[in-house]
Amino acid sequence: MSLAALTLSSPLTVSTTTKQKPRPPHYPRPKITCSSLTTQSAKQHLLNLISDQERGLKTQNDTNKRDSITKAIDAMAVLGRNTVTTGDSLSATWRLLWTTEKEQLFIIEKAYLFGTQAGDVLQVIDVDNKTLNNVITFPPDGVFFVRSSIEIASSQRVNFKFTSAVLRGKNWEFPLPPFGQVIHNFRS
Repeated sequence: MSLAALTLSSPLTVSTTTKQKPRPPHYPRPKITCSSLTTQSAKQHLLNLISDQERGLKTQNDTNKRDSITKAIDAMAVLGRNTVTTGDSLSATWRLLWTTEKEQLFIIEKAYLFGTQAGDVLQVIDVDNKTLNNVITFPPDGVFFVRSSIEIASSQRVNFKFTSAVLRGKNWEFPLPPFGQVIHNFRS
């Protein structure tokens, strides 16, 4: 996993990309500077903090750990304050590592009610097509899929509006109405 491909958003969510656009060979490798080492150290510190938190399930009941993670996220925000994070590099499939988003945590935690457990939790973002799709998998055959439209509001802010949702099993599908709209800050 590339630590450079870490995304933070609000409500507090930490994700990593599972698919990135390759860098053309004529682009030089980035210089390693004191600042980039500080950023890498901060990212590694954050990843260490969330590594045993079961995507945020354990953090719900541990305010000290949640505060430590929040401080690490705030430190990352300061380091990336001048970075454009809503450009083409945002277009990717992102795997959820940690979140405070209650609805996602509820679905992850209660998947056993459907005789399964939550698999990958993904966010597929396409800046050019202005789409954001949230996907929670329930192996072997289930998925909760939420479609959204997005609008780039600034260099670090994306507004999105839910457009549809569906819960699918092997031989069934249950459409759900979309709920609300959210503003996310995407930070390096």
